[in-house]
Amino acid sequence: MGMDDPEIAEVVALVRAAGGALIGAYRDPLGGRPLVLASLPLSAVQPTPFQRDLSPTHAKRLASKIDETAAFLDPLIVVRGEDGRLWTPNGRHRLAAGKFLGLKQITALISPDDTLAYRILALNTEKAHNLRDRSLEVIRMAHSLAKQGGVARESQYAAQFESAELLTLGLVYEKSSLFAGGAYSSFLKKVDRFSERTLAVSLRERESYASRLLEIDAQAKKVIETLQKRGFKSPYLRNYVVARINPVRFHKAKKGQLKPPMPIAQALTRMAAAVRNFKVESVSNADLAWVAVGAAAQD
Repeated sequence: MGMDDPEIAEVVALVRAAGGALIGAYRDPLGGRPLVLASLPLSAVQPTPFQRDLSPTHAKRLASKIDETAAFLDPLIVVRGEDGRLWTPNGRHRLAAGKFLGLKQITALISPDDTLAYRILALNTEKAHNLRDRSLEVIRMAHSLAKQGGVARESQYAAQFESAELLTLGLVYEKSSLFAGGAYSSFLKKVDRFSERTLAVSLRERESYASRLLEIDAQAKKVIETLQKRGFKSPYLRNYVVARINPVRFHKAKKGQLKPPMPIAQALTRMAAAVRNFKVESVSNADLAWVAVGAAAQD
């Protein structure tokens, strides 16, 4: 396709306005969508605001490997962001590596499809996401989409968000970056579902879930401290306590069953009551040994 094709007119204008150089344009062979190949000033491209946080160590290591090959072989994917800026939804570490290497220009594949920024993150396997990274990435996407307004239901973004509990955990991590999300993940998987309300309304509701989870965890920490004073030193104390207060820990979903065993609000109420009434005198080393066996099996 030619550079004068109306489908890429806005992208061509963005590249020129940014001081970039157009290299070519073509249609993606899979979906037939137009793409523009260009060389862009490094300073003109920014990572999307909802990506995982930058790892300077990873970026420096990547820069070293790129320098060894003496070639920048993996173009950034770039889309038009807010206010006409150029965003890369999958190139944060390559962008940082380019800065470490002192590059002034960087090669990019630019798509006129703005929504690609919200869909491409699922393809990012350059560095494995831990639960915190993935949750923060998802909630940042959700905040960005909610700011755009509209009446789309939260459930309509299921493909972008991957799993409902990541939204709730993301809000928790925003309040407390050291939250032990892994201990609560299996509980949330059983009771957290995408809402049929608009995204903005659903996020406000999830804010209350996040606050309640933090209150529950604060109580759980007190239980753990009491157990430690009683001589229990297992690294699985938190997992044990959370399992004990989990109201759906024995629920086994049948194949194809999507409905949760109870609504998340009800489950949080029961969990809060359970942690308040936790009987530390009922804990034995044998119980903790079984938790350790279960954790080792999961690893």
